[in-house]
Amino acid sequence: MLLDTPILNKTYDLYKLLCRRRSRIPKSDRYTLWLECEKTVLSILKAIIDTTHQKGEKRTEILYSISNHVDLLKVLVRLAKENQSIDLAHYDEIQRLLQEIGKMIGGWIKFVPAKRV
Repeated sequence: MLLDTPILNKTYDLYKLLCRRRSRIPKSDRYTLWLECEKTVLSILKAIIDTTHQKGEKRTEILYSISNHVDLLKVLVRLAKENQSIDLAHYDEIQRLLQEIGKMIGGWIKFVPAKRV
């Protein structure tokens, strides 16, 4: 099982980072936008664990779902920056982790064998 993999560790670190920022998020966004960010990261963590138990097409489906969640999170974090809920330094730190996670997912998708026709 892949419970101690770089992608899981990066995603875990991302969740911890978001949690540390929670108290500094304005209340107007803390229980809406920021909560959605945290829930999305938890969904990604769950999906990564689910992926380790799947093979073939099912694994590929989950990986594409994870990729979509990462893209959604990028948009939500950008929105938080534009709403001034987070500053530019924290935005950059979060986006850097999201870029790394996205690249790892892309590599994993390429690694999974394509369905043969």
